Amino acid sequence: MRSPRRNRGAMAAESPPPLLLSLVDEFVSGLQDSRSKDAAKGVKEGQFSVLQLVEALGQSLTSTQPHTRARGVQLLSEVLQESYAELTEREVELLLAFYENRLKDHYVITPPVLRGLQALTKSRRLPPGAAVSMLKALFQDVHVQSLMLAERACVYNMLINLMESREDELKGLGADFVFGFVQSMDGERDPRNLLLAFQIARNILLRGYNLGKFTEELFEVTSCYFPIDFSPPPNDPHGITKEELIQALRAVLTGTPKFAEFLLPLIIEKLDSDVQSAKVDALQTLAACVRQYEDKDLVDFLEGLWSSLRREVFQTSSEKIESAALAALTALTSCLSRSVLKSDSEDSLSTFLDLVLKDCKHHLFEPDLKLVWPSAKLLQAACSTSYRAGHHITAAVMPPLVEQYNSRTQCSHRRTLLEVEQRFIQSAAASCQSVDQDESLFSAYKDSLCSMVFSALSESNSSLQITAASLLTSLAQQTGLLSDSDIDLAVDHLTRLLLTDEDESVSLAVVECAGALAGRHPAAFIAKLIPTLKKEMFPDQREASELRSHDAVRQRCLSALAAVSVQASVVQESAPVLLDVLSSVHADPSCFSTDEVVHACLSLQKIAERLQDDEETSRCFHDVVIPRLLSLALQAALQSEGSCGRRSPLVEEAVLSAMVPVISAACSRPQTMFAEQTASRVVSLFLDGDVSFLPDNSLPSQVPLLQKQQQEDEDSWRRSQLVCLLMACVCSFPRSVEVPQEERLLSALKELSCSCSHPLSYTSAAKCFAGLLNKKPEGTDLDGWIQRTVKRVSGELDRTSSSCRLQAFTLLIWVAKALLLRYHPSFSALTDKLFSLLHDADLGPMAADGFSLLMSDSTDVLNRGYHADVRIMYRQRFFSENSAKLVQGFNAAPKEKKPNFLKALSNIVNKLPKQVQVSELPALLSLLLEALTCPDQGVQLSTLSCLEPVLVTPPQVLIQQLEALVSRLLALVGSPSMKIRIASIRCVLALSHLPSHEVLPFRARVLRALAPPLDDRKRLVRREAVQARGEWFLLGSPGGR
Repeated sequence: MRSPRRNRGAMAAESPPPLLLSLVDEFVSGLQDSRSKDAAKGVKEGQFSVLQLVEALGQSLTSTQPHTRARGVQLLSEVLQESYAELTEREVELLLAFYENRLKDHYVITPPVLRGLQALTKSRRLPPGAAVSMLKALFQDVHVQSLMLAERACVYNMLINLMESREDELKGLGADFVFGFVQSMDGERDPRNLLLAFQIARNILLRGYNLGKFTEELFEVTSCYFPIDFSPPPNDPHGITKEELIQALRAVLTGTPKFAEFLLPLIIEKLDSDVQSAKVDALQTLAACVRQYEDKDLVDFLEGLWSSLRREVFQTSSEKIESAALAALTALTSCLSRSVLKSDSEDSLSTFLDLVLKDCKHHLFEPDLKLVWPSAKLLQAACSTSYRAGHHITAAVMPPLVEQYNSRTQCSHRRTLLEVEQRFIQSAAASCQSVDQDESLFSAYKDSLCSMVFSALSESNSSLQITAASLLTSLAQQTGLLSDSDIDLAVDHLTRLLLTDEDESVSLAVVECAGALAGRHPAAFIAKLIPTLKKEMFPDQREASELRSHDAVRQRCLSALAAVSVQASVVQESAPVLLDVLSSVHADPSCFSTDEVVHACLSLQKIAERLQDDEETSRCFHDVVIPRLLSLALQAALQSEGSCGRRSPLVEEAVLSAMVPVISAACSRPQTMFAEQTASRVVSLFLDGDVSFLPDNSLPSQVPLLQKQQQEDEDSWRRSQLVCLLMACVCSFPRSVEVPQEERLLSALKELSCSCSHPLSYTSAAKCFAGLLNKKPEGTDLDGWIQRTVKRVSGELDRTSSSCRLQAFTLLIWVAKALLLRYHPSFSALTDKLFSLLHDADLGPMAADGFSLLMSDSTDVLNRGYHADVRIMYRQRFFSENSAKLVQGFNAAPKEKKPNFLKALSNIVNKLPKQVQVSELPALLSLLLEALTCPDQGVQLSTLSCLEPVLVTPPQVLIQQLEALVSRLLALVGSPSMKIRIASIRCVLALSHLPSHEVLPFRARVLRALAPPLDDRKRLVRREAVQARGEWFLLGSPGGR
């Protein structure tokens, strides 16, 4: 046998050092397998060369014992895998010659030879022609599928490496390379190697390798795996999924149109399968392959493909299969649409669409039969692909559909026909957009369509009206289908339905339709709808009792005003109408109810949230809406009781709370053009009483809103509660907007929050103070404010006789939340103070509830939507830093204070992400079991919601405490609270899925406890009890688990 030693003169290697000889001897003899790493390290560090290693291996490589030769080759290959980058071209050439020769050696030497060859394929110094020589030897001397898994992987990786570095040489082999690969892959079964083989096959197809006469062989060797049927073993360390294999194989099968004549019959065959996953895979593969094909590749298979697709939609038993079939039909029609029409050839698209129309068209005219919708879906899928396809189908379908509608008298039939037409319009819209067509496919039928819509809107049938409104929306979304007169008539119909139809579902459909039309045709709504709605909402003369009977109409009007306000020009007309509602109720509290005022604010909020960042809309809100809201609220706060003895509803907390999101949404827009001006105005109003920018000049020039008063009068709360509007403004601005007089504002807010006795006032002041601190830049200024606040709060809280302890606690909890969200280090001091309050006789329960506020998302301040500084995973960080403190505090607390700690723990854990709960709860299990005995129902419910996901995969510590857990859960099954009964029964159900030998001892007790809930007065409880008791009854029974 030849050895690289024969080339010793050419390579001029020095004698191997004693250390290397020792390493070789120990490895070859089998004493130390780790010596290969030592040898590789020595080569990489320059202690000795690969040639010296070959010299040291001389006797091993020429031994008469195959296993000795194999160990020698193995050592050389393992060293090369680590040091292939250091080889010279001459060394690579000689090593290749050696390895190629060894492929003819004993079979036990083949595995290390392949690993050595794989290492050499990674070398950048692979000499010209080496790739061809290596592959010829490989394909000739090695039967790949007789090798073990790892060696087969070596072969595939060699091919991948060579295709990356020596592609031209491999292409020079012509079809022989493809044939060699086919032989190597034929019979492969391991999913790991299949992924590699599919990668090679895909590269062959996409990189232009010559398939020659082996096209069918390459297809056969890969398509035999189609469709993929693979279920990964549990706890598979390799993580290979069925979807990975499906996608890899699909990339091969759809990689070239040359496979069309083989693949399309295969797909038709597989669609006859009874296995749902096989059908879906075949349909998705069809959709993928036709994107690569031309019409000439499909023409011979169109009838078979259409027959299969039609069957899957007409006779489908699965929505997933139906969706895949429709997607495949869309892709197929799209492929045919790309064909270029020639005078001497048949139009394959028209031929195919005629097939579709022949089988589907007649079903559309049978609206009471079940094949209407499958047929419509098939036609719509084909219609949506191109303008040509859409024109062909609509020309055949629309005239008879219109005729059928006019001839039908039953509302259900007419509604079905309208729905079919609407979906055709939606499908055709996509085809028009794909080719950028200005003219709609339905332009020729627009008069008939409009006539049908307006006729249906005039009917009394609600479902027909709803469908007509949806069809009108679809018509409006296409250019040229509605003329100006049609728009005016549509607005008249929508207005009539808004004012007269009492059906809520019709109102929702009309409001949605009005919003869609107003986005494209705002002038008609400005001229017709808004004045009509305003007249209806503000009649000249009407008794109060009569006004009350029109509450529902006014609610619909308010919703419609919000829906149509999608353009700046409409907003400028609709917003004043909504503001007039507030003005009217302020002047005469009897003309609108509080709910209607709140609804008007909600409509303004929807408009503000939908704001586009354009100058006109922003100007409207900053110059009109916000000043008007502030003015009305201030007038209401300063107003004395009217002649009827009623104050303005605008002082009610419900109305002010509804104003807050309007201002917040307007001020939170990223466009800051008007934000700084609004900030200056609002801060001046609250600090200095500057009312100059408000629209009503009758207000006093100096209004004390934030200034500390010597003595609070009975009406001062009406003024101080307006601080919630200040909060809505200054806490919603982007952080780039500077709040003027911030230091003075913070002082006033802190004082108000600690001294005011009105809950809304001091809570809003605390929120505003916290929101400003959250956005304040890091530095001594922020630290100073935190220190002064902690000192003030601690002083109030430490004095049990203080009348402002509740106010101080509120400020504490909101400042703590502001600092927690931004990871400020001072937060720990506030946390410690909060923990200490759990021992407080008066504030202990509130402090426990405060942890829920810390961990929850806030809607009106301190959230990302209003540009607060919120760091990721702040909840997890709070839990990890403070859970130990909570446990220690619980253990040290007297018995009467322990419920506060349990409640705090439950509130914290309940707000954590489920994944964190599952990982952290075992350490807190004893406390959570204790929490189940807490008399507070809120603690019980939140604890049960924490336990339920953990019981799915219970940790060992939980199984060890099953006795205590089962006892506590069964005690809660009879709780007065329905939610607790349901949650506890669900936990009991989860326990039934634990190992049988663990839970079987509790079976009799659980069955007895679950008997009373079977007769519970609440249906939801009975349903849960039936399911849980059934699972426990089967436990340990014949046929059960």
